[in-house]
Amino acid sequence: MANDVRPEPRKAVKQAGLFTTRAEVALHGMYEISKVLAIPARLETTLSNVLTLLANFLEMSHGLIALLDENGEPGIVVGSGWSESSAKRHFELLPQLAIGQIVATRMPVVVENVARDPLFEDWLAAEHRARGRCVSFIGVPIKERDKVVGTLTIDRISDGQTRFRYDEDVQFLAMIANLVGQTVRLHDVINRDRRRLMGEQRRLEKELSETAAPTRQRKAGNGASTVGGAGGIVGESDAIHAVLEKIEVVARSNSTVLLRGESGTGKELFARATHDLSERKTGPFIKVNCAALPEAVLESELFGHEKGAFTGAVTQRKGRFELAHGGTLFLDEIGEISPSFQAKLLRVLQEGEFERVGGMKTIKVDVRLVAATNRNLEEAVAKGEFRADLYYRINVITILLPALRERREDVFPLANEFLKRFNREHGTHLVFTDSARGVLEGCFFPGNVRELENCVRRTATLSRQEAIDAEDFACRNDDCLSSTLWKGAVETSTPFNIVSRPGAAALSPPVRPEPRSSPPGAPTACPEADTCSLANGEEGRMSERERLIDAMERAGWVQAKAARILNLTPRQIGYALKKHRISIKKF
Repeated sequence: MANDVRPEPRKAVKQAGLFTTRAEVALHGMYEISKVLAIPARLETTLSNVLTLLANFLEMSHGLIALLDENGEPGIVVGSGWSESSAKRHFELLPQLAIGQIVATRMPVVVENVARDPLFEDWLAAEHRARGRCVSFIGVPIKERDKVVGTLTIDRISDGQTRFRYDEDVQFLAMIANLVGQTVRLHDVINRDRRRLMGEQRRLEKELSETAAPTRQRKAGNGASTVGGAGGIVGESDAIHAVLEKIEVVARSNSTVLLRGESGTGKELFARATHDLSERKTGPFIKVNCAALPEAVLESELFGHEKGAFTGAVTQRKGRFELAHGGTLFLDEIGEISPSFQAKLLRVLQEGEFERVGGMKTIKVDVRLVAATNRNLEEAVAKGEFRADLYYRINVITILLPALRERREDVFPLANEFLKRFNREHGTHLVFTDSARGVLEGCFFPGNVRELENCVRRTATLSRQEAIDAEDFACRNDDCLSSTLWKGAVETSTPFNIVSRPGAAALSPPVRPEPRSSPPGAPTACPEADTCSLANGEEGRMSERERLIDAMERAGWVQAKAARILNLTPRQIGYALKKHRISIKKF
Protein backbone atom coordinates (compact mmCIF):
# COMPACT_ATOMS: atom_id res chain seq x y z
CA MET A 1 0.00 0.00 0.00
CA ALA A 2 1.43 3.36 -0.97
CA ASN A 3 1.83 6.18 1.53
CA ASP A 4 2.29 9.12 -0.79
CA VAL A 5 2.68 12.47 0.94
CA ARG A 6 1.48 14.56 -1.96
CA PRO A 7 -1.90 16.31 -1.60
CA GLU A 8 -4.84 14.32 -2.77
CA PRO A 9 -6.63 15.13 -6.04
CA ARG A 10 -8.35 18.46 -6.03
CA LYS A 11 -11.45 17.13 -7.78
CA ALA A 12 -12.83 15.66 -4.56
CA VAL A 13 -11.97 18.84 -2.66
CA LYS A 14 -13.60 21.04 -5.27
CA GLN A 15 -16.79 18.99 -5.38
CA ALA A 16 -16.94 18.93 -1.59
CA GLY A 17 -17.40 22.69 -1.53
CA LEU A 18 -15.66 24.64 1.19
CA PHE A 19 -13.98 21.59 2.79
CA THR A 20 -10.26 21.68 2.10
CA THR A 21 -8.63 19.09 4.35
CA ARG A 22 -8.89 15.34 3.86
CA ALA A 23 -10.56 14.85 7.24
CA GLU A 24 -13.21 17.48 6.46
CA VAL A 25 -13.92 15.95 3.05
CA ALA A 26 -14.27 12.45 4.55
CA LEU A 27 -16.53 13.71 7.35
CA HIS A 28 -18.69 15.61 4.88
CA GLY A 29 -18.85 12.55 2.63
CA MET A 30 -19.91 10.31 5.54
CA TYR A 31 -22.61 12.79 6.47
CA GLU A 32 -24.03 13.07 2.96
CA ILE A 33 -23.98 9.30 2.37
CA SER A 34 -25.59 8.57 5.75
CA LYS A 35 -28.48 10.87 4.76
CA VAL A 36 -28.97 8.89 1.56
CA LEU A 37 -28.98 5.59 3.47
CA ALA A 38 -31.64 6.92 5.86
CA ILE A 39 -34.14 7.66 3.07
CA PRO A 40 -36.74 4.86 2.57
CA ALA A 41 -36.26 3.52 -0.97
CA ARG A 42 -35.48 0.38 -2.94
CA LEU A 43 -32.13 -1.03 -1.89
CA GLU A 44 -30.81 -0.85 -5.47
CA THR A 45 -31.75 2.84 -5.69
CA THR A 46 -30.10 3.60 -2.34
CA LEU A 47 -26.85 1.86 -3.26
CA SER A 48 -26.76 3.59 -6.63
CA ASN A 49 -27.13 6.98 -4.93
CA VAL A 50 -24.32 6.06 -2.53
CA LEU A 51 -21.96 5.41 -5.46
CA THR A 52 -23.00 8.66 -7.12
CA LEU A 53 -22.09 10.60 -3.98
CA LEU A 54 -18.92 8.57 -3.50
CA ALA A 55 -17.71 9.68 -6.92
CA ASN A 56 -17.87 13.29 -5.66
CA PHE A 57 -15.47 12.58 -2.80
CA LEU A 58 -12.99 10.17 -4.42
CA GLU A 59 -11.03 10.22 -7.64
CA MET A 60 -12.52 7.14 -9.30
CA SER A 61 -13.33 5.92 -12.78
CA HIS A 62 -15.91 3.29 -11.87
CA GLY A 63 -17.48 1.98 -8.69
CA LEU A 64 -19.30 -1.24 -7.89
CA ILE A 65 -21.35 -2.47 -4.92
CA ALA A 66 -22.10 -6.19 -5.11
CA LEU A 67 -24.25 -7.99 -2.54
CA LEU A 68 -23.84 -11.74 -2.33
CA ASP A 69 -26.61 -14.27 -1.80
CA GLU A 70 -26.47 -17.28 0.53
CA ASN A 71 -24.49 -19.24 -2.07
CA GLY A 72 -21.89 -16.52 -2.47
CA GLU A 73 -23.18 -15.52 -5.90
CA PRO A 74 -23.80 -11.85 -6.78
CA GLY A 75 -27.46 -11.07 -6.06
CA ILE A 76 -27.61 -7.29 -6.35
CA VAL A 77 -24.98 -5.37 -8.32
CA VAL A 78 -25.10 -1.61 -8.82
CA GLY A 79 -22.44 0.55 -10.38
CA SER A 80 -21.36 4.09 -11.10
CA GLY A 81 -20.49 4.70 -14.72
CA TRP A 82 -22.60 1.88 -16.20
CA SER A 83 -26.21 0.89 -16.55
CA GLU A 84 -27.55 -1.69 -14.10
CA SER A 85 -27.15 -4.57 -16.56
CA SER A 86 -23.62 -3.60 -17.61
CA ALA A 87 -22.60 -3.15 -13.97
CA LYS A 88 -23.34 -6.79 -13.23
CA ARG A 89 -21.54 -7.83 -16.40
CA HIS A 90 -18.49 -5.79 -15.38
CA PHE A 91 -18.50 -7.35 -11.91
CA GLU A 92 -18.51 -10.80 -13.45
CA LEU A 93 -15.42 -9.80 -15.45
CA LEU A 94 -13.51 -8.85 -12.30
CA PRO A 95 -10.88 -11.45 -11.36
CA GLN A 96 -12.38 -14.04 -9.04
CA LEU A 97 -9.07 -14.20 -7.16
CA ALA A 98 -9.32 -10.54 -6.16
CA ILE A 99 -12.97 -10.74 -5.12
CA GLY A 100 -12.40 -14.10 -3.43
CA GLN A 101 -9.51 -12.66 -1.43
CA ILE A 102 -11.70 -9.80 -0.16
CA VAL A 103 -14.46 -12.21 0.89
CA ALA A 104 -12.17 -14.90 2.35
CA THR A 105 -9.82 -12.63 4.31
CA ARG A 106 -12.52 -10.02 5.14
CA MET A 107 -9.78 -7.45 4.51
CA PRO A 108 -9.33 -4.72 1.88
CA VAL A 109 -7.39 -5.35 -1.30
CA VAL A 110 -5.35 -2.48 -2.82
CA VAL A 111 -3.55 -2.75 -6.15
CA GLU A 112 -1.70 0.31 -7.44
CA ASN A 113 -1.20 -1.08 -10.95
CA VAL A 114 -3.36 -3.99 -12.07
CA ALA A 115 -1.08 -4.65 -15.05
CA ARG A 116 1.68 -5.78 -12.70
CA ASP A 117 -0.38 -7.74 -10.18
CA PRO A 118 -0.95 -11.51 -10.58
CA LEU A 119 -4.50 -11.19 -9.16
CA PHE A 120 -5.47 -9.26 -12.29
CA GLU A 121 -3.61 -11.30 -14.85
CA ASP A 122 -6.79 -12.19 -16.74
CA TRP A 123 -8.65 -8.91 -16.24
CA LEU A 124 -9.83 -7.38 -19.47
CA ALA A 125 -8.67 -3.79 -19.12
CA ALA A 126 -7.31 -3.42 -22.62
CA GLU A 127 -9.01 -0.08 -23.20
CA HIS A 128 -7.06 1.45 -20.33
CA ARG A 129 -3.72 -0.21 -21.16
CA ALA A 130 -3.98 0.84 -24.79
CA ARG A 131 -3.86 4.45 -23.73
CA GLY A 132 -0.73 3.84 -21.72
CA ARG A 133 -2.28 4.80 -18.42
CA CYS A 134 -2.14 3.07 -15.06
CA VAL A 135 -5.27 1.41 -13.64
CA SER A 136 -5.46 0.98 -9.86
CA PHE A 137 -8.00 -1.00 -7.83
CA ILE A 138 -9.38 -0.79 -4.27
CA GLY A 139 -11.86 -3.26 -2.82
CA VAL A 140 -13.28 -3.47 0.72
CA PRO A 141 -15.68 -6.02 2.24
CA ILE A 142 -19.25 -5.16 3.22
CA LYS A 143 -19.94 -6.93 6.49
CA GLU A 144 -23.03 -7.80 8.49
CA ARG A 145 -21.61 -8.42 11.93
CA ASP A 146 -18.75 -10.90 11.16
CA LYS A 147 -20.13 -12.17 7.88
CA VAL A 148 -19.14 -10.70 4.51
CA VAL A 149 -22.31 -9.98 2.53
CA GLY A 150 -20.78 -8.05 -0.34
CA THR A 151 -17.95 -5.94 -1.71
CA LEU A 152 -17.39 -2.27 -2.50
CA THR A 153 -14.80 -1.79 -5.26
CA ILE A 154 -13.52 1.18 -7.25
CA ASP A 155 -10.96 1.52 -10.04
CA ARG A 156 -8.94 4.56 -11.05
CA ILE A 157 -7.10 5.64 -14.14
CA SER A 158 -3.88 7.55 -13.56
CA ASP A 159 -2.03 9.60 -16.12
CA GLY A 160 1.27 9.11 -14.28
CA GLN A 161 1.23 12.51 -12.61
CA THR A 162 -1.68 12.18 -10.17
CA ARG A 163 -0.80 10.43 -6.89
CA PHE A 164 -3.31 8.99 -4.39
CA ARG A 165 -3.29 8.47 -0.64
CA TYR A 166 -4.42 4.86 -0.62
CA ASP A 167 -4.36 4.38 3.14
CA GLU A 168 -6.81 7.21 3.83
CA ASP A 169 -8.99 6.20 0.87
CA VAL A 170 -9.23 2.63 2.19
CA GLN A 171 -10.27 3.91 5.62
CA PHE A 172 -12.95 6.10 4.02
CA LEU A 173 -14.27 3.24 1.86
CA ALA A 174 -14.27 0.89 4.87
CA MET A 175 -16.47 3.31 6.82
CA ILE A 176 -18.85 3.63 3.88
CA ALA A 177 -18.97 -0.17 3.55
CA ASN A 178 -19.81 -0.44 7.25
CA LEU A 179 -22.77 1.93 6.80
CA VAL A 180 -23.90 -0.02 3.74
CA GLY A 181 -23.72 -3.27 5.72
CA GLN A 182 -25.97 -1.85 8.44
CA THR A 183 -28.43 -0.68 5.79
CA VAL A 184 -28.46 -4.11 4.15
CA ARG A 185 -29.16 -5.72 7.51
CA LEU A 186 -32.01 -3.29 8.18
CA HIS A 187 -33.56 -4.05 4.78
CA ASP A 188 -33.32 -7.78 5.48
CA VAL A 189 -35.02 -7.36 8.85
CA ILE A 190 -37.79 -5.27 7.30
CA ASN A 191 -38.31 -7.77 4.48
CA ARG A 192 -38.46 -10.74 6.86
CA ASP A 193 -40.82 -8.86 9.13
CA ARG A 194 -42.95 -7.87 6.17
CA ARG A 195 -43.19 -11.46 4.92
CA ARG A 196 -44.08 -12.70 8.39
CA LEU A 197 -46.76 -10.06 8.88
CA MET A 198 -48.24 -10.67 5.44
CA GLY A 199 -48.31 -14.41 6.14
CA GLU A 200 -50.06 -13.79 9.43
CA GLN A 201 -52.52 -11.49 7.71
CA ARG A 202 -53.33 -14.15 5.10
CA ARG A 203 -53.78 -16.74 7.84
CA LEU A 204 -56.18 -14.54 9.78
CA GLU A 205 -58.11 -13.62 6.65
CA LYS A 206 -58.45 -17.30 5.79
CA GLU A 207 -59.63 -18.03 9.32
CA LEU A 208 -62.09 -15.16 9.04
CA SER A 209 -63.53 -16.47 5.77
CA GLU A 210 -63.93 -19.96 7.23
CA THR A 211 -65.56 -18.79 10.43
CA ALA A 212 -69.32 -18.89 10.47
CA ALA A 213 -71.15 -15.69 11.30
CA PRO A 214 -71.69 -15.48 15.08
CA THR A 215 -75.10 -15.43 16.60
CA ARG A 216 -76.40 -11.90 16.82
CA GLN A 217 -78.23 -10.56 19.83
CA ARG A 218 -80.86 -7.99 18.95
CA LYS A 219 -82.25 -5.47 21.35
CA ALA A 220 -85.94 -4.82 21.72
CA GLY A 221 -87.33 -1.40 21.02
CA ASN A 222 -85.76 0.59 18.18
CA GLY A 223 -84.35 -2.44 16.36
CA ALA A 224 -80.71 -1.58 17.08
CA SER A 225 -78.40 -4.50 17.63
CA THR A 226 -75.03 -5.35 19.09
CA VAL A 227 -72.76 -8.33 18.53
CA GLY A 228 -71.18 -10.22 21.41
CA GLY A 229 -69.45 -7.84 23.79
CA ALA A 230 -69.32 -4.89 21.37
CA GLY A 231 -71.25 -2.59 23.65
CA GLY A 232 -72.03 0.92 22.48
CA ILE A 233 -72.04 0.07 18.76
CA VAL A 234 -75.54 0.50 17.42
CA GLY A 235 -76.52 -0.84 14.03
CA GLU A 236 -78.50 -3.45 12.15
CA SER A 237 -76.99 -3.09 8.68
CA ASP A 238 -75.00 -5.79 6.91
CA ALA A 239 -72.01 -3.45 6.71
CA ILE A 240 -71.77 -2.96 10.48
CA HIS A 241 -72.30 -6.66 11.20
CA ALA A 242 -69.56 -7.59 8.72
CA VAL A 243 -67.13 -5.31 10.57
CA LEU A 244 -68.08 -6.67 13.98
CA GLU A 245 -67.80 -10.27 12.79
CA LYS A 246 -64.28 -9.54 11.54
CA ILE A 247 -63.38 -7.88 14.84
CA GLU A 248 -64.58 -10.96 16.75
CA VAL A 249 -62.16 -13.14 14.79
CA VAL A 250 -59.24 -10.69 14.93
CA ALA A 251 -59.70 -10.05 18.67
CA ARG A 252 -58.67 -13.63 19.48
CA SER A 253 -55.08 -12.92 18.42
CA ASN A 254 -52.52 -10.32 19.52
CA SER A 255 -52.01 -8.98 15.99
CA THR A 256 -51.90 -5.26 15.43
CA VAL A 257 -55.15 -3.84 14.04
CA LEU A 258 -55.42 -0.76 11.83
CA LEU A 259 -58.86 0.88 11.72
CA ARG A 260 -59.37 2.98 8.61
CA GLY A 261 -62.29 5.14 7.68
CA GLU A 262 -63.55 8.67 7.44
CA SER A 263 -63.58 11.02 10.39
CA GLY A 264 -66.54 10.47 12.69
CA THR A 265 -67.13 6.77 11.95
CA GLY A 266 -66.54 5.74 15.57
CA LYS A 267 -63.02 4.29 15.45
CA GLU A 268 -62.63 4.47 19.21
CA LEU A 269 -65.76 2.37 19.77
CA PHE A 270 -64.49 -0.31 17.41
CA ALA A 271 -61.06 -0.23 19.08
CA ARG A 272 -62.80 -0.71 22.42
CA ALA A 273 -64.80 -3.59 20.97
CA THR A 274 -61.55 -5.23 19.80
CA HIS A 275 -60.26 -5.02 23.36
CA ASP A 276 -63.50 -6.19 25.01
CA LEU A 277 -63.75 -9.24 22.74
CA SER A 278 -60.13 -10.30 23.32
CA GLU A 279 -58.44 -12.25 26.09
CA ARG A 280 -57.00 -8.93 27.28
CA LYS A 281 -60.43 -7.59 28.25
CA THR A 282 -59.50 -7.72 31.96
CA GLY A 283 -56.45 -5.57 31.25
CA PRO A 284 -56.34 -1.80 30.73
CA PHE A 285 -57.58 -0.05 27.59
CA ILE A 286 -55.47 3.08 27.08
CA LYS A 287 -56.14 5.59 24.31
CA VAL A 288 -54.05 8.43 22.90
CA ASN A 289 -54.91 10.96 20.20
CA CYS A 290 -51.61 11.43 18.38
CA ALA A 291 -52.81 14.48 16.45
CA ALA A 292 -53.71 16.41 19.61
CA LEU A 293 -50.17 16.50 21.05
CA PRO A 294 -46.90 17.99 19.78
CA GLU A 295 -44.01 15.59 19.26
CA ALA A 296 -42.14 16.43 22.50
CA VAL A 297 -45.27 16.00 24.61
CA LEU A 298 -46.33 12.87 22.71
CA GLU A 299 -43.00 11.17 23.48
CA SER A 300 -43.45 11.84 27.19
CA GLU A 301 -47.09 10.71 27.06
CA LEU A 302 -46.28 7.40 25.39
CA PHE A 303 -42.93 6.53 26.98
CA GLY A 304 -43.10 8.46 30.27
CA HIS A 305 -40.23 10.47 31.76
CA GLU A 306 -37.82 10.47 34.66
CA LYS A 307 -37.66 13.16 37.30
CA GLY A 308 -35.65 16.11 36.01
CA ALA A 309 -35.72 14.95 32.39
CA PHE A 310 -36.88 18.42 31.33
CA THR A 311 -38.21 21.61 32.83
CA GLY A 312 -41.35 20.82 34.78
CA ALA A 313 -40.61 17.10 35.20
CA VAL A 314 -40.72 17.23 39.01
CA THR A 315 -41.64 13.56 39.41
CA GLN A 316 -41.24 10.31 37.56
CA ARG A 317 -44.18 9.50 35.30
CA LYS A 318 -45.19 6.29 33.57
CA GLY A 319 -46.08 6.48 29.88
CA ARG A 320 -49.12 5.08 28.15
CA PHE A 321 -47.20 2.01 26.99
CA GLU A 322 -46.42 1.11 30.60
CA LEU A 323 -49.98 1.82 31.69
CA ALA A 324 -51.31 -0.43 28.90
CA HIS A 325 -49.10 -3.40 29.91
CA GLY A 326 -51.17 -6.57 29.63
CA GLY A 327 -53.93 -4.73 27.79
CA THR A 328 -54.57 -2.69 24.65
CA LEU A 329 -53.17 0.66 23.51
CA PHE A 330 -55.27 2.65 21.03
CA LEU A 331 -53.34 5.21 18.96
CA ASP A 332 -55.83 7.43 17.17
CA GLU A 333 -54.74 9.52 14.16
CA ILE A 334 -51.45 7.64 13.90
CA GLY A 335 -50.95 9.04 10.40
CA GLU A 336 -50.30 12.51 11.87
CA ILE A 337 -47.10 11.72 13.81
CA SER A 338 -43.82 13.16 12.53
CA PRO A 339 -41.25 11.03 10.63
CA SER A 340 -38.70 11.39 13.45
CA PHE A 341 -41.15 10.09 16.04
CA GLN A 342 -42.19 7.26 13.72
CA ALA A 343 -38.69 5.78 14.11
CA LYS A 344 -39.01 5.84 17.91
CA LEU A 345 -42.44 4.25 17.77
CA LEU A 346 -41.21 1.54 15.39
CA ARG A 347 -38.67 0.27 17.90
CA VAL A 348 -41.31 -0.20 20.59
CA LEU A 349 -43.60 -2.06 18.21
CA GLN A 350 -40.79 -4.32 16.95
CA GLU A 351 -38.93 -5.04 20.16
CA GLY A 352 -41.57 -4.31 22.82
CA GLU A 353 -39.09 -2.19 24.76
CA PHE A 354 -38.23 1.47 25.28
CA GLU A 355 -36.63 3.94 27.70
CA ARG A 356 -38.42 6.75 29.48
CA VAL A 357 -37.46 10.28 28.43
CA GLY A 358 -34.29 11.11 30.35
CA GLY A 359 -33.89 7.52 31.54
CA MET A 360 -31.36 4.76 30.86
CA LYS A 361 -33.30 1.70 32.00
CA THR A 362 -34.88 -0.40 29.24
CA ILE A 363 -38.52 -1.25 29.97
CA LYS A 364 -40.24 -4.22 28.31
CA VAL A 365 -44.02 -4.23 27.88
CA ASP A 366 -46.68 -6.60 26.57
CA VAL A 367 -49.17 -4.42 24.71
CA ARG A 368 -51.65 -5.11 21.91
CA LEU A 369 -51.76 -2.14 19.53
CA VAL A 370 -54.86 -0.85 17.79
CA ALA A 371 -54.23 2.15 15.51
CA ALA A 372 -56.62 4.33 13.56
CA THR A 373 -56.32 6.88 10.78
CA ASN A 374 -58.38 8.59 8.12
CA ARG A 375 -55.32 9.37 5.97
CA ASN A 376 -54.27 7.56 2.82
CA LEU A 377 -51.16 5.93 4.28
CA GLU A 378 -50.10 4.39 0.96
CA GLU A 379 -49.93 7.86 -0.57
CA ALA A 380 -48.08 9.17 2.50
CA VAL A 381 -45.50 6.36 2.17
CA ALA A 382 -45.01 7.15 -1.52
CA LYS A 383 -44.39 10.82 -0.65
CA GLY A 384 -41.95 9.93 2.13
CA GLU A 385 -44.23 11.35 4.83
CA PHE A 386 -44.79 7.98 6.51
CA ARG A 387 -42.14 5.29 7.03
CA ALA A 388 -42.71 2.15 4.98
CA ASP A 389 -41.41 -0.11 7.76
CA LEU A 390 -43.85 1.39 10.26
CA TYR A 391 -46.65 1.06 7.71
CA TYR A 392 -46.02 -2.69 7.38
CA ARG A 393 -45.77 -3.02 11.15
CA ILE A 394 -49.18 -1.47 11.90
CA ASN A 395 -50.95 -2.73 8.77
CA VAL A 396 -51.19 -6.36 9.86
CA ILE A 397 -54.99 -6.51 9.99
CA THR A 398 -56.85 -3.67 8.28
CA ILE A 399 -60.51 -3.08 9.08
CA LEU A 400 -62.36 -0.57 6.91
CA LEU A 401 -65.14 1.21 8.81
CA PRO A 402 -68.12 2.08 6.61
CA ALA A 403 -69.30 5.66 6.35
CA LEU A 404 -72.78 6.39 7.68
CA ARG A 405 -74.12 6.96 4.16
CA GLU A 406 -73.15 3.36 3.36
CA ARG A 407 -75.33 1.96 6.16
CA ARG A 408 -78.34 4.23 5.92
CA GLU A 409 -80.62 1.79 7.72
CA ASP A 410 -78.61 2.56 10.87
CA VAL A 411 -79.25 6.32 10.74
CA PHE A 412 -82.59 6.32 12.57
CA PRO A 413 -81.60 3.72 15.24
CA LEU A 414 -78.50 5.79 15.97
CA ALA A 415 -80.53 9.00 16.11
CA ASN A 416 -82.94 7.35 18.56
CA GLU A 417 -80.01 6.25 20.73
CA PHE A 418 -78.57 9.76 20.81
CA LEU A 419 -82.00 11.20 21.65
CA LYS A 420 -82.37 8.72 24.54
CA ARG A 421 -79.02 9.84 25.92
CA PHE A 422 -80.11 13.46 25.65
CA ASN A 423 -83.35 12.67 27.48
CA ARG A 424 -81.47 10.92 30.30
CA GLU A 425 -79.05 13.82 30.70
CA HIS A 426 -81.74 16.53 30.72
CA GLY A 427 -84.77 14.72 32.12
CA THR A 428 -86.82 15.24 28.94
CA HIS A 429 -89.10 12.92 26.95
CA LEU A 430 -88.48 13.97 23.35
CA VAL A 431 -89.39 11.67 20.45
CA PHE A 432 -89.04 11.79 16.67
CA THR A 433 -92.06 12.01 14.38
CA ASP A 434 -92.30 10.29 11.00
CA SER A 435 -91.42 13.54 9.22
CA ALA A 436 -88.30 13.88 11.39
CA ARG A 437 -87.30 10.35 10.46
CA GLY A 438 -87.63 11.23 6.78
CA VAL A 439 -85.29 14.18 7.20
CA LEU A 440 -82.69 12.10 9.04
CA GLU A 441 -82.73 9.26 6.54
CA GLY A 442 -82.54 11.69 3.63
CA CYS A 443 -79.28 13.31 4.77
CA PHE A 444 -75.91 11.93 3.71
CA PHE A 445 -74.09 13.14 6.87
CA PRO A 446 -70.56 13.76 5.53
CA GLY A 447 -69.42 14.05 9.16
CA ASN A 448 -70.78 10.55 9.79
CA VAL A 449 -71.90 9.45 13.27
CA ARG A 450 -70.34 12.45 14.98
CA GLU A 451 -72.31 14.85 12.79
CA LEU A 452 -75.51 12.85 13.34
CA GLU A 453 -75.09 13.08 17.11
CA ASN A 454 -74.48 16.83 16.94
CA CYS A 455 -77.51 17.22 14.69
CA VAL A 456 -79.75 15.34 17.14
CA ARG A 457 -78.48 17.28 20.15
CA ARG A 458 -78.83 20.64 18.43
CA THR A 459 -82.34 19.84 17.28
CA ALA A 460 -83.35 18.46 20.69
CA THR A 461 -81.96 21.53 22.46
CA LEU A 462 -83.89 23.97 20.28
CA SER A 463 -87.12 21.94 20.08
CA ARG A 464 -90.12 23.66 21.72
CA GLN A 465 -92.27 20.52 21.81
CA GLU A 466 -91.75 16.92 22.88
CA ALA A 467 -92.42 15.66 19.36
CA ILE A 468 -89.57 16.64 17.04
CA ASP A 469 -90.74 17.10 13.45
CA ALA A 470 -89.06 17.99 10.16
CA GLU A 471 -89.32 21.75 10.66
CA ASP A 472 -87.18 21.60 13.80
CA PHE A 473 -84.02 20.61 11.90
CA ALA A 474 -81.40 23.17 10.90
CA CYS A 475 -81.49 22.09 7.26
CA ARG A 476 -85.12 23.22 7.05
CA ASN A 477 -84.15 26.65 8.37
CA ASP A 478 -81.14 27.33 6.10
CA ASP A 479 -78.82 26.88 9.07
CA CYS A 480 -77.01 23.62 8.16
CA LEU A 481 -73.53 23.45 6.66
CA SER A 482 -73.70 19.76 5.77
CA SER A 483 -73.92 20.46 2.05
CA THR A 484 -70.75 22.54 2.24
CA LEU A 485 -68.94 19.72 4.03
CA TRP A 486 -70.25 17.23 1.49
CA LYS A 487 -68.56 19.03 -1.39
CA GLY A 488 -65.18 18.41 0.24
CA ALA A 489 -66.04 14.86 1.24
CA VAL A 490 -66.89 13.78 -2.30
CA GLU A 491 -63.28 14.20 -3.43
CA THR A 492 -61.62 12.40 -0.54
CA SER A 493 -63.98 9.73 0.72
CA THR A 494 -65.60 6.57 -0.54
CA PRO A 495 -68.54 7.00 -2.91
CA PHE A 496 -72.21 7.27 -2.16
CA ASN A 497 -74.89 4.88 -3.39
CA ILE A 498 -75.50 4.59 -7.11
CA VAL A 499 -79.28 4.70 -6.65
CA SER A 500 -80.49 7.61 -4.50
CA ARG A 501 -83.14 7.02 -1.88
CA PRO A 502 -86.61 8.38 -2.74
CA GLY A 503 -87.18 11.88 -1.44
CA ALA A 504 -83.51 12.51 -0.70
CA ALA A 505 -82.75 14.65 -3.73
CA ALA A 506 -83.82 17.88 -2.06
CA LEU A 507 -81.64 17.27 0.98
CA SER A 508 -78.48 15.85 -0.53
CA PRO A 509 -76.04 17.22 -3.09
CA PRO A 510 -76.48 15.97 -6.64
CA VAL A 511 -74.61 12.79 -7.45
CA ARG A 512 -74.49 13.30 -11.21
CA PRO A 513 -72.83 16.24 -12.95
CA GLU A 514 -75.05 18.75 -14.71
CA PRO A 515 -75.52 17.93 -18.42
CA ARG A 516 -73.90 20.29 -20.86
CA SER A 517 -76.22 22.50 -22.84
CA SER A 518 -76.58 21.78 -26.54
CA PRO A 519 -76.63 24.41 -29.26
CA PRO A 520 -80.11 25.56 -30.40
CA GLY A 521 -81.64 23.13 -32.83
CA ALA A 522 -79.13 20.38 -32.13
CA PRO A 523 -80.55 16.93 -31.33
CA THR A 524 -80.32 15.83 -27.69
CA ALA A 525 -77.72 13.11 -27.19
CA CYS A 526 -76.82 10.99 -24.19
CA PRO A 527 -73.20 11.34 -22.94
CA GLU A 528 -73.07 7.53 -23.25
CA ALA A 529 -75.47 5.72 -25.53
CA ASP A 530 -75.84 2.92 -23.00
CA THR A 531 -77.30 5.28 -20.37
CA CYS A 532 -80.39 6.20 -22.40
CA SER A 533 -82.36 3.09 -21.50
CA LEU A 534 -81.65 3.65 -17.80
CA ALA A 535 -82.67 7.26 -17.97
CA ASN A 536 -86.08 6.51 -19.53
CA GLY A 537 -87.80 5.12 -16.49
CA GLU A 538 -85.93 1.85 -16.15
CA GLU A 539 -83.70 3.19 -13.34
CA GLY A 540 -86.52 3.28 -10.82
CA ARG A 541 -87.26 -0.44 -11.33
CA MET A 542 -83.65 -1.63 -10.84
CA SER A 543 -81.80 -2.14 -7.57
CA GLU A 544 -78.34 -0.71 -7.05
CA ARG A 545 -76.69 -4.11 -7.56
CA GLU A 546 -78.70 -4.84 -10.71
CA ARG A 547 -77.90 -1.44 -12.17
CA LEU A 548 -74.21 -1.90 -11.44
CA ILE A 549 -74.12 -5.36 -13.08
CA ASP A 550 -76.07 -4.01 -16.06
CA ALA A 551 -73.56 -1.18 -16.55
CA MET A 552 -70.57 -3.54 -16.21
CA GLU A 553 -72.01 -5.92 -18.80
CA ARG A 554 -72.68 -3.07 -21.22
CA ALA A 555 -69.11 -1.86 -20.70
CA GLY A 556 -67.62 -5.31 -21.31
CA TRP A 557 -66.58 -5.42 -17.63
CA VAL A 558 -64.30 -2.43 -18.08
CA GLN A 559 -64.62 -0.39 -14.89
CA ALA A 560 -63.60 2.94 -16.46
CA LYS A 561 -66.31 2.66 -19.11
CA ALA A 562 -68.93 1.53 -16.57
CA ALA A 563 -68.02 4.59 -14.50
CA ARG A 564 -68.76 6.83 -17.48
CA ILE A 565 -72.06 5.06 -18.07
CA LEU A 566 -73.17 5.72 -14.49
CA ASN A 567 -71.58 9.19 -14.31
CA LEU A 568 -69.31 8.04 -11.45
CA THR A 569 -65.57 7.78 -11.00
CA PRO A 570 -63.60 4.51 -11.45
CA ARG A 571 -62.81 4.59 -7.74
CA GLN A 572 -66.52 4.73 -6.90
CA ILE A 573 -67.20 1.83 -9.25
CA GLY A 574 -64.43 -0.21 -7.66
CA TYR A 575 -65.81 0.39 -4.19
CA ALA A 576 -69.36 -0.47 -5.30
CA LEU A 577 -68.15 -3.78 -6.78
CA LYS A 578 -66.52 -4.67 -3.45
CA LYS A 579 -69.57 -3.51 -1.51
CA HIS A 580 -71.92 -5.83 -3.45
CA ARG A 581 -69.28 -8.59 -3.71
CA ILE A 582 -69.44 -8.67 -7.50
CA SER A 583 -66.59 -10.63 -9.09
CA ILE A 584 -64.90 -9.09 -12.13
CA LYS A 585 -65.27 -11.17 -15.27
CA LYS A 586 -62.08 -11.53 -17.27
CA PHE A 587 -62.04 -12.33 -20.97
